[in-house]
Amino acid sequence: MARDEEATGGRKPPSYGGEVNAFIVTTCIVAAFGGLIFGYDLGISGGVTSMDSFLMKFFPSVYRKEVADQNQNMYCKFDSHLLTLFTSSLYLSALVACMCASTITRKYGRKLSMLSGGLVFLAGAIINAAAVNVAMLIVGRLLLGVGVGFCNQSIPVYLSEIAPAKWRGAMNIGFQMMITIGILAANLVNYWTAKIESGNGWRISLGLAAVPALMITVGSLFLPDTPNSILERGDAAKAKQMLQKIRGTDDVDAEFEDLVRASAAAKKIDRPMRRLLTERRYRPQLVFCTLIPFFQQVTGINVVMFYAPVLFKTLGLGQSASLMSSLITGFFNVVATFVSIYVADRFGRRSLFLEGGIQMIICQVVVGGMIAGSFGTSGTGQLSTAAAVLVVVFVTGFVMAFAWSWGPMGWLVPTEICPLELRSAGQAMNAGVNMFFTFVIGQFFLSLLCNLKFGLFFLFAAFVVVMTGFIYFFLPETRNVPIEDMGEVFRRHWFWQKYAAVDDDDNNKGGSAPRRSVELK
Repeated sequence: MARDEEATGGRKPPSYGGEVNAFIVTTCIVAAFGGLIFGYDLGISGGVTSMDSFLMKFFPSVYRKEVADQNQNMYCKFDSHLLTLFTSSLYLSALVACMCASTITRKYGRKLSMLSGGLVFLAGAIINAAAVNVAMLIVGRLLLGVGVGFCNQSIPVYLSEIAPAKWRGAMNIGFQMMITIGILAANLVNYWTAKIESGNGWRISLGLAAVPALMITVGSLFLPDTPNSILERGDAAKAKQMLQKIRGTDDVDAEFEDLVRASAAAKKIDRPMRRLLTERRYRPQLVFCTLIPFFQQVTGINVVMFYAPVLFKTLGLGQSASLMSSLITGFFNVVATFVSIYVADRFGRRSLFLEGGIQMIICQVVVGGMIAGSFGTSGTGQLSTAAAVLVVVFVTGFVMAFAWSWGPMGWLVPTEICPLELRSAGQAMNAGVNMFFTFVIGQFFLSLLCNLKFGLFFLFAAFVVVMTGFIYFFLPETRNVPIEDMGEVFRRHWFWQKYAAVDDDDNNKGGSAPRRSVELK
């Protein structure tokens, strides 16, 4: 039995008209630009906080601690809650912004959320570049967070809705691709600005965040709204015209009929976030929209992404070498994301989740073991050149595994499994949980490293073991299933079918769109 038939219990998913065309590809690329702002910030903050000129100006106590004694405990070298607050404060404001963006995305369209996110992020970049004290830095970071929250909530929804079912995985992963490109660009910028003798290189690094902000701000002005969003706001004729345009054919009746059914059901739903949280029939969506982003963060990926230069410097590499190592991991991060674009719609989401999990476990155990062997529990010692190279290799292997598995799939799966009436709320939950645990990891990582030492990497590895098992037992395959027919996947799953039965009973009470009256073909 073909894998796409397995997802619907042996029945083929419906075949819609239209193929990929230049208009839809261009649209998805422009929309995915929003990932650049998130990626650039992830990559830039760690490099900036490893620059001596930045530390001397804003965090002199950390700088003095760094240079005072080269034989000090390496695990605790950068332990400062004020320093980590600079990095992690963004994610608190992003969490709040995600929830606000949910309402705006649903009532006024996905485009307005993207435009709002780009404008606020632009303001934050300007303030950070001009900062003269820590308070100004934090205000700028909070504004950056609002921009990230709006874009992370709206763009994955936009991409999943506008892409054809057959290519939804590849096009949605474009968002993750832009995140990785943003990280790589930030690493390149940091490597260059760290060498500026005036000591103001960090201002250039922070200020250049305005470039991706302008790209999504201007780009959003020219994007079409999705047919789903137009229908949600009551213009059926315009929605059908848009569907014909993005599919490149007039033969869209079957897909449009499904969209109309889903939209009619969605209009009967008030307070979608409350329903997501309380109603039993939406339990699968709630579980995946909370656990997937939680697991995404406890892999430890953002430890590597925004603390990589600090981490490598902690392990005894100099500033230049640590930034170069981050540049290497950033490059392979981009390369690996191309793998997921090619594979996601051919072999499915589950295979990427499972392979990536196994590879991450191996890499984290090896890195933890090498750090334990070199620094022990005292935190004194030095990595040999060969050991340092191996650490960079296995950290890169970890980054690549995440980049073709939990990175892109963590944004794709929650957006495609939610029915239209819950899609904005579900993505707000997904992005909000992601931002909250990004904040937690970002704020407390350096303290955890100081206290758990090399054991922190084994802790992350243990989390990856748990989440890989979760995917194996509970995630149904969603490859090639049309987004408005995703409920059939859960009706056929050994565990989730008991919740789908509730959905069937409540179809006439304003719940999810009813199943087709005929079998899927």
